[in-house]
Amino acid sequence: MGPARKEPDQSTYSGRLAKRMIDLRTKADFSVADVVERMAKAGYEIKDMAYRHWESNRRQPDLDALPAIAKALKVRIKDLMPAR
Repeated sequence: MGPARKEPDQSTYSGRLAKRMIDLRTKADFSVADVVERMAKAGYEIKDMAYRHWESNRRQPDLDALPAIAKALKVRIKDLMPAR
């Protein structure tokens, strides 16, 4: 087992998006691999590590990835976006 996951910095919009993605994924009881597989079925292929980087706020998803992320997490795009 690796080190504990560090929570994204929520003082930034990208950090709040990362936290929102984590919350929605865990609420849906999906693993990262589940989300990546569901995104591929929605037409957007990435590797597990890329998705992990999005959730850790090391990188941000491209805008064209948002529809696939929302579909994979079973939410509307507007529900994926964090509150201000």
